[in-house]
Amino acid sequence: MKASNMLISTLKEAPQEAKIASHVLLLRAGMMKNQVAGVYQFLPLGLRVLHKIENIIREEMDKAGCLEILCSALQPKELWEESGRWSKYGPELMRFTDRHEREFCLGPTHEEVFTSMVKDLVKSSKNLPLNLYQIQTKYRDERRPRFGLMRGREFLMKDAYSFDKDEEGLEVSYQKMFDTYSTIFTRLGLHFQPVLADTGNIGGNGSHQFMALSDIGESEIVYCDTCGYAADVEKATSKLEPAELEDLKEMEKVSTPKMRTIEEVSTFLNIDPKKTVKTLIYHDFVNEKLVAVLVRGDREANVIKVVNALNSNENYLELATDEEIRSLGSYHGFVGPVGLNCEIYVDEEVTLMSNFVVGANELDTHLINVNFDRDFTGTVCDLRKVTEGDLCPICGKPLSQERGIEVGQIFKLQTKYSEAMKCCYVNEEGKNVPMVMGCYGIGVSRTLQSIVEQYHDDFGIKWPLNVAPYHAVIVPINYNDEEQKKLADLAYSKLIGKSEVVLDDRNAKPGFKFKDWELIGIPYMIVCGKRSNEGIVEFKNRETLEKIELPIEEAIERILAEVNKL
Repeated sequence: MKASNMLISTLKEAPQEAKIASHVLLLRAGMMKNQVAGVYQFLPLGLRVLHKIENIIREEMDKAGCLEILCSALQPKELWEESGRWSKYGPELMRFTDRHEREFCLGPTHEEVFTSMVKDLVKSSKNLPLNLYQIQTKYRDERRPRFGLMRGREFLMKDAYSFDKDEEGLEVSYQKMFDTYSTIFTRLGLHFQPVLADTGNIGGNGSHQFMALSDIGESEIVYCDTCGYAADVEKATSKLEPAELEDLKEMEKVSTPKMRTIEEVSTFLNIDPKKTVKTLIYHDFVNEKLVAVLVRGDREANVIKVVNALNSNENYLELATDEEIRSLGSYHGFVGPVGLNCEIYVDEEVTLMSNFVVGANELDTHLINVNFDRDFTGTVCDLRKVTEGDLCPICGKPLSQERGIEVGQIFKLQTKYSEAMKCCYVNEEGKNVPMVMGCYGIGVSRTLQSIVEQYHDDFGIKWPLNVAPYHAVIVPINYNDEEQKKLADLAYSKLIGKSEVVLDDRNAKPGFKFKDWELIGIPYMIVCGKRSNEGIVEFKNRETLEKIELPIEEAIERILAEVNKL
């Protein structure tokens, strides 16, 4: 490809909405263009990268025995009503009505569609196990689209669904996808960590996320270097530390004027925040009730764990208003479990504490020397957010913490959808048996941006060779110079057809050309300059920033040797 025929739309500055490096660079390098908030157009260079990522995914999915199909993004309401998710999914579901007043949605995921399809096409156990996948555009009406492709309203996703006869079959399919995903992300060059994860709106009883490690990741993960335990903080648990035994003291009221926060109360009473208990009031709109959630004062409540304990929905759970708190006979900043007129959920860590401090449900007042089971009770479960330094639930060693970008997730759906939608096979006894399902997703466009987030420097993107838009670029300092043109054309003729190469034949200043290709992130550059008459070029490695003068033949050999390894 000659640069004069390409759409090279690099920018000196990124639009103001771009806040993180990968988003900035994708826009500046002309890989994509914003249309509206959370919606992007892929330009030629970006689309080449996207297709290469897709092809790697396809190769590994096909090796795993999966079959590619393509479904419509348009899904009828009736399918979602069958599964029970039409009213539960939340406001992210893009719903609309056609001219006949029939309701549809633009699919954020395809569990219902795949289940309905297999229900109609597969009747016999002879066709099982079966794993179908697609690469297709998905839609979610995000409240706050941000960070480019990381959280958009329209995105490209690979989703797959396995159908097995029984639980044993699902375990085999699930492990095969776990291994396949590990291979895919390794081939893409990502530094990633598989972690235990919550199943969320998808459902099922088991899940792993694949996290591309990054400081800008929206997800937090904890892991153990000793035994290998790793989990998203939404799912993570920890081993409880042994409690310090104390004689139980008599509960007392104490004045705490205008002391509403844990920090203020612990400072005022001169105690460790670990000796306080935080009482949070939530409005559960699914079950239409107010509930109290108790965690140790220095802890945060894990909202997902709270949702699961309540059998609620993340989109329909909010912290109660001051007015709602007053309806319970309490006051914001002074809420406590003793005498509180609502359901109480208690983190298991609180039950091991003794003589702790809580709100007294009176203005400017707290209770000291409060103890679980003596002074109040409630439903005990794991509700705390695990943090760095907590003890590993497997081996008891301190946990480490990092941030990550979710690039893939796999689920053991079991029969959640097949039972609801009557997706069954006929067994040897002639009975209809619900198929046991798994679900496996990769955010393809998000993966593209995750690669950029891990592979860039101050000059631009540093694409791994196997996903780079082109392998190499030939840059003559002056294409009108006869010797430079001759050598550049020779190099181009030897590389074209054996590699993906660009000849920069533009009438532009050399510095302008260099900045373009460094920004775009082409792995190798051959510069034809003042020594072209000798057959000597400057060879640049974008990854290492190495610059070296070489005979043109050696430069070509180096590029082809790396390309042939792909």
